[in-house]
Amino acid sequence: MPSSHADVATEHASRYLQQLCKHWAHKFPVEFDPSHGTIDLSLGRTVMDADAAALHIVVSTDEAGLLERLESVVADHIKRFAFREELTFDWKLATAA
Repeated sequence: MPSSHADVATEHASRYLQQLCKHWAHKFPVEFDPSHGTIDLSLGRTVMDADAAALHIVVSTDEAGLLERLESVVADHIKRFAFREELTFDWKLATAA
């Protein structure tokens, strides 16, 4: 399953994780607490972990061609919640084990 990850530096990682999960909870299967969340979007799965310094995001999809779109959708939504700060999403493809 193609996947990529990004570590987004922010002191508000837990807030953004929870906002994104709540935002999509009416439309997609979502599970979350203040430090971990999963969202099963129609494009693929998003898994997030928050700590004091960063939001760690992994996105995965069944179709390699959808990975870039999924990255964009997730990043764009988080950027909207984080309008008070400039976040950087440096997506890296996961290497096969």
